[in-house]
Amino acid sequence: MKEIRFKTGLVLSGGGTRGFAHLGVLQALNEYGIFPDVISGTSAGALAGVLYADGYSPREILHIMNTGSRLDFMRPAMPREGLLQISGIMKILKSHLRATTFEELKIPLYVAATDLNNGKAHYFSEGELIEPVIASASIPVLFQPVIINNICYVDGGVLDNMPLLPIEGKCCNLIGSFVNPVSYVEKISGLINIAERSFMLSMSKEIAEKSSKFDILVAPEVLMNYKILDPEKAEELFSVGYKATKEQLHKADINKYITVLPASLQ
Repeated sequence: MKEIRFKTGLVLSGGGTRGFAHLGVLQALNEYGIFPDVISGTSAGALAGVLYADGYSPREILHIMNTGSRLDFMRPAMPREGLLQISGIMKILKSHLRATTFEELKIPLYVAATDLNNGKAHYFSEGELIEPVIASASIPVLFQPVIINNICYVDGGVLDNMPLLPIEGKCCNLIGSFVNPVSYVEKISGLINIAERSFMLSMSKEIAEKSSKFDILVAPEVLMNYKILDPEKAEELFSVGYKATKEQLHKADINKYITVLPASLQ
C-alpha cells in the first residue's frame, strides 16, 4: 500500500499541441487557490509539467512555448528513425529551465516514456531532466527515439498516455487533464497525417478505465476539433482548458483542494 504524501496530485495527458490546454487548466486551478503538490505527465503533459514544476506560471509557459511557427518546433529530418526533428522544443527547454535535474524542481515531477527495448512504460523522477522530457514527447515515426543509458525511449503515450500510476495512492486528491479526445475524420492523407492519426487513436484508449479514479477530470470534447501538431492555436487551446476547468470547479466542493483562497472568492 502506497503512503499518502501529497494533498493534490495532477496528471497531464499527452496530445501534442493540444497540451496548451493544460496551461489553461493550471491557470484556472491556481486562480481558485489550487496548487498541485506533485505532477505526473506524458508528452505534452510532461512539457507543461516540467516548466510549471520549475516555477513558471501557466501564462509564462504559454508565452515561452508560443514563440514561433510549426517549423520552429519541428523541422524535417533524414527519415531513418524519424520524419521530423524535435530540436525546437529542446532549445526552449535548454534556454528556460533553471533546474537541470528532477531533484532541483520546486514540485516533484514524474515523466512517462516508453522503453522500446523492454516493451514497458518507464517513469522518470530522478537525475538529469531534459532528455527524459524530450523522450516523453518523441512521437514514434514522427520523431527520433531518445537513447538514455543504452535504452531507446519514445513517447510515453504509446503505453501510458494518462500516467496515474506513479502517484496513485500517494495523494488525498487527484485531478486529471485529458486533452486527446478523438472523433470521426473523413479524409486522411499523407504520411505525417496518417502517423499523427494512428498515434492519437492509440493514446485515447485508456481514459475510459481511468476516469473514475480522478476527483476532478477535465476532458474538453471540443479539443477533437484541433490537430495535435498545430502550435499556432495555442491561445485558443489555453482558453479551452481554462473554461472547461472553471466549469468543473463550479460543480465540485473545491474547499478540500484549496491551498490559498483567492481574495475574489473570500
